[in-house]
Amino acid sequence: MEMAAVQFTLPILLASGMVALLAGVIKGMVGFAMPMVMISLLGIFLPPDLALAGLMLPTLISNGAQALRDGPGPALAATRQFRVYLIAGAVMLMVSAQLYAFLPVWVLLLAIGLPMVLFSLIQLLGLRLQLSRQSLAAEISLGGVSGFIGGLSGVWGPPLVAYLTALHTEKRLQMRTQGVAFGLGALLLLVAHSGSGVIRGETLLFSAGLCVPALLGMWLGGLVSDRIEQETFRRATLMVLLVAGLNLIRRAYFA
Repeated sequence: MEMAAVQFTLPILLASGMVALLAGVIKGMVGFAMPMVMISLLGIFLPPDLALAGLMLPTLISNGAQALRDGPGPALAATRQFRVYLIAGAVMLMVSAQLYAFLPVWVLLLAIGLPMVLFSLIQLLGLRLQLSRQSLAAEISLGGVSGFIGGLSGVWGPPLVAYLTALHTEKRLQMRTQGVAFGLGALLLLVAHSGSGVIRGETLLFSAGLCVPALLGMWLGGLVSDRIEQETFRRATLMVLLVAGLNLIRRAYFA
């Protein structure tokens, strides 16, 4: 894929900062969705490779902060508990990042959006998918799907959120696990695209500049999150998934 020329005008930079701020607020509230929000909104006025590059450092830093919010010990415990999912996702992310230039955009958008919408509607309508315990098969398959999609699009959250929600994971553990998984994914994505042309001097600087509004937004969202009860948190998570999924399907239709 030929990489787009960079023209970071003041309006583009201001709009990008507002997107990062909004993505941070949503992430601070529900613990995920920063890549989905950023890739969706930045993609309105930036080429796909620049939108993908822009989300990488804010996603990496914000998820590192989220994972370590309760200290390194709990973060390591979450890593051990969901290590199968993380390993499967990491392997497939590194593989699929090499396919970035070859798959049609609309196929990828549908592959992400349709499962998100289906899962969210089932849950919101009360037809809950429930798992009584962790499943090795589910973690390998969902982790692989998550990593494969993430390597191509920078969006790898929905399968993990769906899995943790089905397990009725306690809110703080879910937030911590999402931080660990998404932080690892962001790091691997950065490494994988360092040689693809997506990450280069000017795009890395652009991504670094978006970290400040993203972290500010995350802090603001966290103030709200600490006051949300478990069921409210679950429904807010599902609503974010539903809206993001519908937006991805819309983009696939017009791609």
